[in-house]
Amino acid sequence: MNKQQQLDLTNGPILKTLAELALPIMASSFLGTAYNITDMAWIGMLGSKAVAGVGVGGMYVWLSQGLVSLARMGGQVHVAQCCGRGDRKEARDYAGAAIQLTCLFGILFAAVCLLFTNPLIYFFNLNDAQTFNHARVYMKITCGLIIFSYLNFTLTGLYTAQGDSKTPFKANLAGLVTNMILDPLLILGIGPCPRLEVAGAAIATVTAQALVMAVLLLGLVKAKSGSNVIKEVKLFTRFSGAYYRSICKIGGPTALQGTIYCMISMVLTRMVSVFGPGAVATQRVGGQIESVSWNTADGFAAALNAFVGQNYGAGKNDRVRKGYNLSLRILIAWGALVTAVFVIFPRPMAQLFFHEADVIEIAVGYLIIIGIGEGFMCVELMTIGALSGLGKTKICSIISILLTGSRIPLALLLTHVGLGLSGIWWALTLSSVVKGIVFYFTFRRVSQRLD
Repeated sequence: MNKQQQLDLTNGPILKTLAELALPIMASSFLGTAYNITDMAWIGMLGSKAVAGVGVGGMYVWLSQGLVSLARMGGQVHVAQCCGRGDRKEARDYAGAAIQLTCLFGILFAAVCLLFTNPLIYFFNLNDAQTFNHARVYMKITCGLIIFSYLNFTLTGLYTAQGDSKTPFKANLAGLVTNMILDPLLILGIGPCPRLEVAGAAIATVTAQALVMAVLLLGLVKAKSGSNVIKEVKLFTRFSGAYYRSICKIGGPTALQGTIYCMISMVLTRMVSVFGPGAVATQRVGGQIESVSWNTADGFAAALNAFVGQNYGAGKNDRVRKGYNLSLRILIAWGALVTAVFVIFPRPMAQLFFHEADVIEIAVGYLIIIGIGEGFMCVELMTIGALSGLGKTKICSIISILLTGSRIPLALLLTHVGLGLSGIWWALTLSSVVKGIVFYFTFRRVSQRLD
């Protein structure tokens, strides 16, 4: 393998190995955070109705991620474990099958969204016509061209499974720069560009995603022979059905988990919409601000997933446990820092995105409440990455679906005992705290049975 790009995660100092893989992924996650916050900052200049519309349309982009995670997680785990065993042929075939499934899912999801745009948006019971139209425009563009996002998601996972996190970082950096340039030009109509508002935000996003995909593909073209199994994939080859079944077995629970998680959030968004466009906009923007911790933890989880997958494939179970413990300490510290920032500086953060006084107050309340659970959420996401690397995606899905599903009855209870909108925010935080604790003890139990 090309040692400049590929990492053998089964040998060497654990901290150095994890850092070398995780830092580019975490940097990519920060880029993703900056990418989302940039969008919201510019869209915020159009008013809370535009932000709410983008938030509703963006829910279906989020929903789409649950479907593609089947191919991404199944492919990534199998490729990592095959690399750990030194079986390049199986790694190549798993990568090819995962990419084929990704393309199929992308085409099907885009078709459904384009055919049923209005009925899908009606679910949120939006009472404002302008907000509805914003959601419709944003959804048609971003979901209609979801194939770019899908391929980026899966290719990033396959790169990472082989220990290459630098190429995805470079690709995401190029996408971020492109998005930051296009956003003001297309949203506000600066210079010769027409003022496209919400449509401009969607076009900027899709254009950036297309560029990310191009950079990832260029990385394969430049890769030396034998340095990346994706380069050896013949896309139009039909692989053995066993590969597709194995990918679905590993990735299916993750896809179900992600899809149900998003559906639960959609129900909660419908509950939030009762409190007006400002509340919906707060949920959307608050979620993007929260991605400072969410994306970082998820990026670290991706690195830990590859680390655990390769070491489990190589039979080095003690190294799996040590890698998890080290990661746990790092992410608890990061979550505590984010909690402190959210709780101490909520108003300055809210004022970056909102200009209406009543919406700013809603956002301040959201950030304080949601900030309390950030450390626990980091532990949850990191542990899901570790357990998935062991192939234990089913248990992750069961825990996540049950505890995330509890948010709906808990939110109903808290809103009706006098907490109002804050009751929904508390339902999110309390469930995150419980999930973090449950996932931690679950990994402890599973890891003890490895030997």
